[in-house]
Amino acid sequence: MLSVRLLGLFFFLLLGGGQCQGSESTLSPHHPEGETFSPGADSLSFPWSRVRLPRYIVPLHYRLLLHPNLTKLSYTGSVQIQVDVQNNTNWVVLHSKGLQISSATILDENLAHLSDKVLPVLHNPSHEQIGIFSPRVLSSGQKYFLYIEFAAELADGFYGFYRSSYTSSTGETRTLASTHFEPTSARMAFPCFDEPSFKASFSVRLRRSPEFISLSNMPVMETVELADGLMEDQFAESVKMSTYLVAFVVCDFKSVTGTTSSGVQVSIYAAPEKWLQTHYALEVAVKMLDFYEDYFNIKYPLPKQDLIAIPDFQSGAMENWGLTTYRETSLLFDPHTSSISDRLWVTMVIGHELAHQWFGNLVTMKWWNDIWLNEGFARYMEYISVEATYPDLKVEEYLLHTCFAAVGLDSLNSSRPISSPAENPTQIKEMFDTVSYDKGACILHMLRHFLSDNVFQSGIVRYLRKYSYSNAHNQDLWESLGNTCSEEDFTSGKHCYSSGQAAKSAYLFAGEHLDLKAMMNTWTLQKGLPLVTVTRKGRRLLLKQERFLRTVAPTDPLWPSLQDGFLWHIPLTYRTDSSSTIHRHLMTSLTDSIDVGEEVGWVKVNADMTGYYVVHYEDEGWDVMSKLLRYNHTALSYKDRTHLIHNSVQLVTAGYLSLDKALDLISYLTHETHTVPFLQGLGFLESIYHMTEKRDEPDLTRNFRTYILQFARAVIDGQTWSDDGSMSERRLRSEVLLLACYLEDPPCVEQARLLFNHWLQSNGTLSLPTDVAETVYSVGAQDDRGWDSLLHAYKTSISEAQKSKFLFALTSSRDPAKLHRLLQLGLEGRVIRTQDLSHLILMVSRNSRGHYLAWDLVKKNWDTLVQKFQLGSFCIRHIIVGTTGQFSSPEDLADVRLFFDSIQEQASQMRVTQIALDNVQKNVRWVQRNLEPLKKWLTQQIK
Repeated sequence: MLSVRLLGLFFFLLLGGGQCQGSESTLSPHHPEGETFSPGADSLSFPWSRVRLPRYIVPLHYRLLLHPNLTKLSYTGSVQIQVDVQNNTNWVVLHSKGLQISSATILDENLAHLSDKVLPVLHNPSHEQIGIFSPRVLSSGQKYFLYIEFAAELADGFYGFYRSSYTSSTGETRTLASTHFEPTSARMAFPCFDEPSFKASFSVRLRRSPEFISLSNMPVMETVELADGLMEDQFAESVKMSTYLVAFVVCDFKSVTGTTSSGVQVSIYAAPEKWLQTHYALEVAVKMLDFYEDYFNIKYPLPKQDLIAIPDFQSGAMENWGLTTYRETSLLFDPHTSSISDRLWVTMVIGHELAHQWFGNLVTMKWWNDIWLNEGFARYMEYISVEATYPDLKVEEYLLHTCFAAVGLDSLNSSRPISSPAENPTQIKEMFDTVSYDKGACILHMLRHFLSDNVFQSGIVRYLRKYSYSNAHNQDLWESLGNTCSEEDFTSGKHCYSSGQAAKSAYLFAGEHLDLKAMMNTWTLQKGLPLVTVTRKGRRLLLKQERFLRTVAPTDPLWPSLQDGFLWHIPLTYRTDSSSTIHRHLMTSLTDSIDVGEEVGWVKVNADMTGYYVVHYEDEGWDVMSKLLRYNHTALSYKDRTHLIHNSVQLVTAGYLSLDKALDLISYLTHETHTVPFLQGLGFLESIYHMTEKRDEPDLTRNFRTYILQFARAVIDGQTWSDDGSMSERRLRSEVLLLACYLEDPPCVEQARLLFNHWLQSNGTLSLPTDVAETVYSVGAQDDRGWDSLLHAYKTSISEAQKSKFLFALTSSRDPAKLHRLLQLGLEGRVIRTQDLSHLILMVSRNSRGHYLAWDLVKKNWDTLVQKFQLGSFCIRHIIVGTTGQFSSPEDLADVRLFFDSIQEQASQMRVTQIALDNVQKNVRWVQRNLEPLKKWLTQQIK
């Protein structure tokens, strides 16, 4: 029960009154230093009206003590925050969400109390802030200590200090407590200044029962046994960092440990039964830390790096400094059940999170509008680091798809600039999207190829060194990348011409001066991407740039207004049939031209797709490209061939190219031997097939199925049901056989059923080849016995990689009743964990029999989903886009609009609702324009 004193304090706070100071706040008038002011209860109201905290009180150091009770699922705590006061004030305003504040005290530098009375604590739940009133003025230039005692439940969800659990091999449920604070949830765990620019150091103490261990950002300095049998782990003081990077875990996990070449201790933690699945992650983490220390030329600043697999985790992983947390599928690798794709995923996620130890942790964006500086860099460094440390994984083959994903979103009018305003927590969560991650990575890729590897690397090292333990924004990066001139450069004239020009980021690029900051502002401060239209006129290449949109056609009345003001500085590249040289040209105007020479037969623009733009070849240009691919496709690199396929498909959707021309271009793939372009073309056909099969047009679906199997026949027949071959060969095997069996190709289904029956007869003990396991399970799931066996295996498996394959197979059932059962299990959150619910909904929605089931579940359970995942979160966004993504009729579009209207208050806070509407509208237009031509073309093709 609440004490009388605490009840009295709460009553006092409810009465409220208000005040103000300066231009930043509504604080009380200043009082001379040392003079006290005792307001009446009714004279206080919350002193601050903004979402962002005032800047005149800065935290320096936190001393945090927490005691979680894993039986009662609650915790108590206290925090002492040393603050630097930069304006006279009576108020301290900071963040707190859902915490029960029992007392607050302010002390001077000598730890003497400023008041012998209980300090009023006012709450502003809408801004997740508390205000603490000091009767004595806090003086500018002085340091104070703010001491707060608090309590809370361990959160039910994935944010703040939350509870998780796992089932042991004996069937016992074991509980742990873990944290996830990014972007704005540290305030759910302890009162703090929860904004990225308020960096401070942290001293953490955690109390626990002896059967548990505790982890935090730093190593344990000392463990003390308390009188009641509890243990208190006291961690070393951290480096200066943002609150969202603080982390702590109390659990009973086991670990495996190694050491990097520079002496950093690396440990991988997991539930005891999964300890054997931690060894690959240890190998990767040690290699990655060694690589990054060398690449960034900055030593990893902490003595240890722990990586821990949390059973309940909403995102893929989180980069907390020194204690990175992961979903189990992102960290654990079982050689018997994890596929080569699973191995690649684990490697890339670890590469991503360890890149953050520099990009994000050492140097942090000033505010969430520039979160791409963290996430775009970490996404791009995945590719650089994995290519350097695990070349056999062929990670460079996946970078194109990252850029294709970015183009898919960025070509909708509902996209946003990379650097966008974001103030409240919902807006901030939405910043963690394809634009920040994938587009961010792709413009960095473009910049690296434009500047050269060495200039790019030296520039980011300069950026990291200059802003270490501090905060930066967009322009700081461009200045660091632009100012690469040494004294030798000034005299040699290779890059710089004078110190003045160097400061303005002046480069020599293809004989032209370049203002790097001006160039990159066109990519980060305006949304969308350019379409470059290429027209051949004799020896000249005529160029025109415009904004690329897939939702509005050039004939639409809205077109001029949607194009107005858009201009990019495009580092164009091209290659021709006359030489192997990659030519460069900087396009800074709406129209331009290049002299390519009379003798040139063909010109391929955007060589290897190092540039982030779409290319349209006007007049006979696409016919030239199709002919080249049919008769001499190896004249182009595999990246160029993949880029041509992707661009042709995008241009069909946007209305620039007819469907038959794109399909004719893709037909060359029957002679293609490289995995990447082949899968790009096959993926295009598959995506159209999935859209058509949901439209109740059986003749079209049957003809399209026949065509795809005919198109891929030789490749399908060439596959073995094994794990042999290179990364590329194994990827091809997995994707081609999965599609062939989905299309009910008799030889494929027969072989998969044979392997599934062997697996059933072994009671699930047979290890199937991991490359084809998902295909085998999916075929097996089509009858009652197989489906029930897979559900049982899902419940009992301790391999998350294997469970993912089981769940995929279960959602492939053609029985709506089974799909409905899965969705209900996902909502319940016991058999299928809540963390997997959004993915489950997406997989069911991709099934033609589950399409409307998934959408109906979202509509009926919207409030429950928001409660589970929070508005604006990654999961909510993917549920919305995933369930509506293949709607293609005007009736579907009207239904989606009607639902969003019914949740208008929430929908208006999220950009993703407009993205979903844009997507459906795009599909409706595609069908109206292309369905009849598709039917006609298929009739001509089927033999």
